[in-house]
Amino acid sequence: MRTMYSRFDYIDTARDTGKRFVDLVRTVAEPDVRLAGTPGWTVVDCLGHVATAPGRYLELIEGAGSWPHRPGDLPDFNAKQIANMSTRDVHRLTERFLDDLERLLDTVSHFGARVPVMNFDADSRVRSDAALGILIGEFVVHGHDVARAVGASWQIDPRVAPLVARGRHQVLPRWLMESTCGGHTATYDIRLRGSDERYVYEFTDGRLVIDPPDCRHPDVHISVDPVVAMLTAYGRMSPTWAALTGRAFAWGARPWLAAGLCQRFAPA
Repeated sequence: MRTMYSRFDYIDTARDTGKRFVDLVRTVAEPDVRLAGTPGWTVVDCLGHVATAPGRYLELIEGAGSWPHRPGDLPDFNAKQIANMSTRDVHRLTERFLDDLERLLDTVSHFGARVPVMNFDADSRVRSDAALGILIGEFVVHGHDVARAVGASWQIDPRVAPLVARGRHQVLPRWLMESTCGGHTATYDIRLRGSDERYVYEFTDGRLVIDPPDCRHPDVHISVDPVVAMLTAYGRMSPTWAALTGRAFAWGARPWLAAGLCQRFAPA
């Protein structure tokens, strides 16, 4: 039986990871250092991007706001956010971020039994509470980017990975690369080590269904470290490196499919 997560699990994790991200960027002496994970961005650009996210989510919950309609629109969408930053002062950005995050989490905590569904990237419709999983992914992955750039320590709790995965699953079927998914038919059984998390990705002629009620027999089984799975999904780690270091292992009728799974999705 897969672990059940409440909205308060998402809320607590978002608050904790958001605070950790702020603590990290406030220690950076040179905020104009460039990041490897997001070429062209500096630390302060990354902070500005992250700082706008809670406010954007609040607008989307309220039925307003904007979003990239296609995966290919995301780079321009992010670039406009950064260009329109009202300040590049780290303290002001982090204060705004923490204030907006707290308002967002308070809003989610007061949802009734009927959770609002909101518009989101790639014209997806997502549950507003589970969408916090996507936000948590932003915090931990961009924290990873900043830490790598400045040589700081950044530990990611593997218990965060399932929340991020479940949030992303609401969007992934609309986040496919036509060039790599066109005509693709295969079933992937994905297991996160050290937990009861197990997902089925079923592609049929280029379309994806996650955890279908009656799935086909898997073509490939993948056992992977939770943090490695997350960083690989965000393009921060090579699937080949994960396999060679034993952090991921694939078996089944078509094990070679595992190495190309992340390339089926547009960059996040």
